[in-house]
Amino acid sequence: MKISKIFLYDEPSVPEIKISKLTEFVRDTFLADVEFKKNILSYSNDSTASQIASCRIFNTRKPYEKHPPTEEEIAFERSNVNDTSKTENIIMYDGFEIQKVFTDLISENELTQDKFHVIFTNKLTCTYDYNDYRYHGRALIGSNPSIISTTGIIEAPAKPREYYMELMSNMDRGLNLDSVKKKYQGTYLEYHDDRLSKIIEGYIMQAVFYYLTGEPFCDVRECRLYNAHWQSDLLYSQLEVCKLCEEHHKFLKNWCMT
Repeated sequence: MKISKIFLYDEPSVPEIKISKLTEFVRDTFLADVEFKKNILSYSNDSTASQIASCRIFNTRKPYEKHPPTEEEIAFERSNVNDTSKTENIIMYDGFEIQKVFTDLISENELTQDKFHVIFTNKLTCTYDYNDYRYHGRALIGSNPSIISTTGIIEAPAKPREYYMELMSNMDRGLNLDSVKKKYQGTYLEYHDDRLSKIIEGYIMQAVFYYLTGEPFCDVRECRLYNAHWQSDLLYSQLEVCKLCEEHHKFLKNWCMT
């Protein structure tokens, strides 16, 4: 399959995405035409807020059940449409359900196989895992359109084990938690982290590879397609190594030549 055009939808509440720089990266990597677009919610209609509110997850131990949204929840989502920086405590959304909502906001003539859409959002997208029967935060919801959650990038891969142990220990003793956070600063991504743009490059590659091959991830830790479950692995594969493994590099080269 050949992709003729890739659309990138901005998330203005996260300027660290550096959308213009990412546009250049995607154009140079995939040799495709790239178009930068406004935040996906700027294309909302009268029912969008209610539809998004119905995607909320309230029971993390059960598969998705359609949620009849309250007026308060709809009002919040409506205000979020106008300003995505308005947030509450982290809200969990079913990734596949909100993907359907976002898909409906894309122009019908742009929903063709050769046009690929990548939507950035600060909403936490989640999927239900039948291996342990609970929801997990996800940085990437694949397919077309693909969703990259900046909150998912920060919250889904786990921080160092020692970080959690010291955090719990200090909480039990009523001690200040800032010292623990300062001690491990740099070993994980934080909100408004300058490293986010480079990390997102890898997730864009995973999104495109999934669309092309049906397999977004690589088992090789020294590859930008590696599915990192720990922040340390994420920083290693995306920042220290910052390249594809030999197999995926060869695939990309051959694909760009066709």
